[in-house]
Amino acid sequence: MRSWQLALQLSSEDSEPLFRRISTAIVADISRGRLRSGERLPSSRALATQLGVNRNTVIAAYTELRRQGFISSEPARGTFVTPRESGPLPAFSESAGFDIAASLETPLPVARPAGTLLLLGGVPELRLLPHAELARAYRSALRGVSAQRLLDYSDPRGDERLRLALVDLLACTRGVAVPADAICVVRGGQDGIYLASRALLGPGDVVAVEQLGYRPAWEALRLAGATLVPIPVDAEGLDVDALERCVATRPVRAVYVTPHHQYPTTVTLSPARRARLLALAQRTRMIVFEDDYDFDFHYEGKPRLPLASADPAGVVVYFGTMSKLLAPGLRLGYVVAPSQVIRRIAEYRFRVDRQGDHVVERAVAMLIEDGELQAHTRRAHRAYRDRRDRMCETLRREIPSLAFTVPCGGMSLWAHAPGIDVDAWVERGLAAGVAFQAGRRFTLDARPTDHVRIGYAAVDRAELREAVRRLVVALDGLRARPAAARIGRADAVSFASSGGYSAMPRAR
Repeated sequence: MRSWQLALQLSSEDSEPLFRRISTAIVADISRGRLRSGERLPSSRALATQLGVNRNTVIAAYTELRRQGFISSEPARGTFVTPRESGPLPAFSESAGFDIAASLETPLPVARPAGTLLLLGGVPELRLLPHAELARAYRSALRGVSAQRLLDYSDPRGDERLRLALVDLLACTRGVAVPADAICVVRGGQDGIYLASRALLGPGDVVAVEQLGYRPAWEALRLAGATLVPIPVDAEGLDVDALERCVATRPVRAVYVTPHHQYPTTVTLSPARRARLLALAQRTRMIVFEDDYDFDFHYEGKPRLPLASADPAGVVVYFGTMSKLLAPGLRLGYVVAPSQVIRRIAEYRFRVDRQGDHVVERAVAMLIEDGELQAHTRRAHRAYRDRRDRMCETLRREIPSLAFTVPCGGMSLWAHAPGIDVDAWVERGLAAGVAFQAGRRFTLDARPTDHVRIGYAAVDRAELREAVRRLVVALDGLRARPAAARIGRADAVSFASSGGYSAMPRAR
């Protein structure tokens, strides 16, 4: 049933009777698909009141439409557009009537078939989410004395109570001691990278990025006009020697890094390289974009504290997210940087998004204050560590040709699949009901590699076994991609250890 008023655009031709102008407008809306087959029309009284005409005029228009077969009336039910075979209707244009730039390289996500098991790195287990506690906190935020203020226009940096909760979280768990005005709450880590890029970069600025790396971040940097330069990654993380050589030959404005669990290889940036990277940034006034997307999930020993925890010079812009810890649909993350930088990001954010969802932000602040988020983190940590171990054991038993090192943290592993056309494997896997990622998604030039990224966080034990079975089914009979299409050994930087990584593309 239509719940909105039907806005009719009547012809301004005064010489035509009013009832005919009404019927003509309705016929036009039926013809262009605005009024669909079988749809209920307003009553003659309601439409007359809306149009400001005599009811008899609308009755006359409806009578004319019934005579022509466009509408029908049913006693006690109302008036409806007559069902008819749908013919070719004028469609809303899918193409712009003006020139636009080419599409971005990153495709929009598509819906996967029901029942697909997700072995995608970075996808959390939503069944572990404290649904009841989150719902209770959300209701409390909407019922409290501050509810009206939360629903009004407010600080583009985010809800103050959440920023204060993040002050404690960052200081206790990450060693990052900052005031609340050095934090901007954003709609997820990706939003934070986009806002910081637009606020701090300009057309032509050179940004060094990890190769392999995180394509959505690269696209956000490119949208700001940045020119990207790939820097190799090895067993110790970003090759700082290569970055120093790059800085010596061109003005590098910023470097984007994932030092805790490098995306996608999961290696951790070594202490020596961390110190050299910070020293280089301080000496050259280079921005360090530190994406710490899964800090909470480190399983072997103590996690390394972020670069932002050792940054007295204020060169690090730190991105955190709740997407991995809670749920990506909450769209909640944060940027930590010197207060001067946060003000600039907030000024830019004010012009494009105004602010985030302060009700959700307040609810999450309550979860932190009540200790619920901390308890959920411990539960998720135990579950993901167990799933990592089981995934590695199962893969080594069922697909022994895969070569990988057990990741020390994170939600996925990076595996070498020698002799396998991994792009075809991924495609066949999706047809078999399991989604994972081919290595080409993480190369700057999208060249194919013989690596895959396999996540384990979003599947329980039974689903994990079934997912690996489907991987085996999809792998059966696959052969290697033709050698000319793959990254060759001469183009590789190898850091294999105990069956570890190899065939890493060089920076170009």
